Amino acid sequence: MIKVLLAEDQVMVRQGLKAMIETDREIEVTGEAGNGKEAVGLCEKQLFDVAVLDIRMPEMDGIEAAKVIRSRFPNMKILMLTTFDHNEYVMDALKLGVSGYMLKNGDTESLIRSIKSALSGGLSLEDQVAAKVMPVLLQNQGEESVDPSLTPRERAILRCIGEGLNNKEIADRLGLSVGTVKNQTSHILDKLELRDRTQLAIYAIRHGLV
Repeated sequence: MIKVLLAEDQVMVRQGLKAMIETDREIEVTGEAGNGKEAVGLCEKQLFDVAVLDIRMPEMDGIEAAKVIRSRFPNMKILMLTTFDHNEYVMDALKLGVSGYMLKNGDTESLIRSIKSALSGGLSLEDQVAAKVMPVLLQNQGEESVDPSLTPRERAILRCIGEGLNNKEIADRLGLSVGTVKNQTSHILDKLELRDRTQLAIYAIRHGLV
């Protein structure tokens, strides 16, 4: 069972999101919070696989909560959820290494798919969000050369990560085992001195690999 923490300050919206998420029998919302501070507190008391955080919340917003959760619970995946698709919110979230950025007006299938993708190492961006953030990421595309220490296989994996593929999808495309993809991804992170897959995806886009 996938355990989800759901943080949203509007009770009715939170109840609706919970109902949407739990239409999938493999996922259960085991923690609910009305703000980022409550979300962090719940993380200290119980284990979650994925945190779904609204960006605009009182006391502590989703961005700040994501920072704290990422630092204290690095294995937990985070999805940001909001009605605000402004570039600055998206970029702030991506820089933190979140696994996806979803809009509240998205459908149930997309939300569930994003939760499962996060656990598989994927990166999810709603089309409306991607349309706004991609021009920002592409501003300096190709201006810097790709690190020469990367092997052809590592470049191929990095390109797939930039496309938002998860480990299994990368393994299927390149004819590798999932374990090999995980190990190679760790090597790439070390070589590039980056923190997580989101930063790898941004690197791949900015360096013209995608």
